[in-house]
Amino acid sequence: MAAVIERGSRDSRSAFAKIVNDERNRSIFYQILVFGIIGWIGWYLITNTAANLEARGMSSGFDFLNITAGFSIAWSIIPYEPTDTYGRVYLVGIVNTLIVSLLAIVLTTILGFTIGILRLSHNWLISTLAAWYVEIVRNTPLLLQILFWYLAVFSVLPRPKKSIDIGDFGIFQLNNRGLYFPEPQPGDLFWLTMFAVLVAVVVVYFLAIWAKRRQLATGERFPVFWTSLGILFGLSMLVYLVTGSPLEWSIPVLKGFNFQGGTVLPPSFLALFIALVIYHAAYIGENVRAGILSVSHGQTEASSSLGLKPAWTLRLIVIPQAMRAIMPPLISIWMNVVKNSSLAIAIGYPDLVAVYMQTSLNQSGYAIEIVAMVMLFYSSVSLTISAALNYYNERVQLKER
Repeated sequence: MAAVIERGSRDSRSAFAKIVNDERNRSIFYQILVFGIIGWIGWYLITNTAANLEARGMSSGFDFLNITAGFSIAWSIIPYEPTDTYGRVYLVGIVNTLIVSLLAIVLTTILGFTIGILRLSHNWLISTLAAWYVEIVRNTPLLLQILFWYLAVFSVLPRPKKSIDIGDFGIFQLNNRGLYFPEPQPGDLFWLTMFAVLVAVVVVYFLAIWAKRRQLATGERFPVFWTSLGILFGLSMLVYLVTGSPLEWSIPVLKGFNFQGGTVLPPSFLALFIALVIYHAAYIGENVRAGILSVSHGQTEASSSLGLKPAWTLRLIVIPQAMRAIMPPLISIWMNVVKNSSLAIAIGYPDLVAVYMQTSLNQSGYAIEIVAMVMLFYSSVSLTISAALNYYNERVQLKER
């Protein structure tokens, strides 16, 4: 009986030793332990902070989001009144931040690719000017560039009565109060036109896929660009005209000391937007230049021997291969555009930091909650950009077999 018990004890110790010595089991145990420690630290910080706030008679929680803010916001894309809540202020700050950031990302990428290609131009003057642009802009703090555009450019523009008529069309007016331009006022059936645009985009997407497969199979190129333009504008315009042109425009007209009608982009928006584009385009330009130089020169020579034009070589052969080196740093630059937009607080643009972390925090006193919500927004946007571009980066990377 004793021998059986001893043998059972040895078997149980052997089984335990196998579990303990298994690398996978140890890895799972350590991960659970680390997550447990992090969770305990987070619980301790939250409960300790809540206790300290209660001891000092300070409120906590997110009930303040339903409280009336009571202050005005200088400019907003979405409707806002001082009688709206702090939750509405948070939404206004998010929209104002996203609109300037997304527009800046698009134009930054276009300008950056252009600068990067111009830096490799065989024309000495063009390549030198592009190099000067990159070196000067990259070595000047972004905050100084924002202040320059706001104080030295837009603040010294003429008053509304002497506005600069851009293009001499009478509908785009630039003065020290901003850029005035027509505002669209859609009718009841305009949604059909927007639906037609969406359908056209889907058709163009599948057309591009078909054209690429066709080219790989037969070697014949299909005019995707002009066909896509025809589909986008043709289908949209057809639906627009059939539905009775359900869109009117409010034109800005000078009445008294200011313009009435239309809409306006304030000087703070314009200064921030231009500074973000010019500053970050310099970094993208260098990334593009390095990515193109990383492509073997033999690729260019091979395309030339096949009779391809230099523009086709760059667009069809060099750039697609260079994207493997361009994409990783491009992710960081796009995220920096969003985060650096918070510098708008220096010139009074009502972004999320200005209207929420400054005005709302000072009035309500909910510092921890407000800071956490702002951090959550910037983290979410950065993670979204990173996930989207990392997915594209995986698609363009070489697949090893």
